[in-house]
Amino acid sequence: MLTRRYDDAFLLAHTLHRAQQRKGSEIPYIAHLMSVSALVIENGGDEDQAIAGLLHDAAEDCGGAPTLAGIEQRFGAGVAAIVADCTDAWETPKPAWRARKEAYLSALPGKADRSLLVSLADKVHNAESILADHRAIGEALWTRFTGGREGTRWYYRALTDVFAKRLPGALTERLARATTGFGG
Repeated sequence: MLTRRYDDAFLLAHTLHRAQQRKGSEIPYIAHLMSVSALVIENGGDEDQAIAGLLHDAAEDCGGAPTLAGIEQRFGAGVAAIVADCTDAWETPKPAWRARKEAYLSALPGKADRSLLVSLADKVHNAESILADHRAIGEALWTRFTGGREGTRWYYRALTDVFAKRLPGALTERLARATTGFGG
């Protein structure tokens, strides 16, 4: 069962991301964080991993290292380590998109399985959202993404390859299906 720690993490995630929306939509960003956390839980993750699912974008999008330090203080080193492993940028403005994604991909195979599950849940939810949006609005979708159509497709193909080797199973298969569906 999830404890009050999870409740506290949910409140923190909502507080940090309250003013954010998903790319190109009016969907509150917390919906993504809830979905990632749910995927983690549904695929065998423990409470620390579920909390990290809620907070996986907090350092990247809401304050960098100081935010991560606050997460560690409130939720422990295990949660903070997973959040750090899911973070691809620590500064604002973020480094160039392609270089950031290449660095993330090159580091991903060396990450702990605990972190990989959270990262995979994040990428699955993103890919399935991209697929749904692609079906709804077509090629206009790609203008939302810094990497455009080709860069986004490249990134998700590369992610699928890494996860297939490191964390094979049903969740990785969902990533592969979604990525193939939007042209990956």
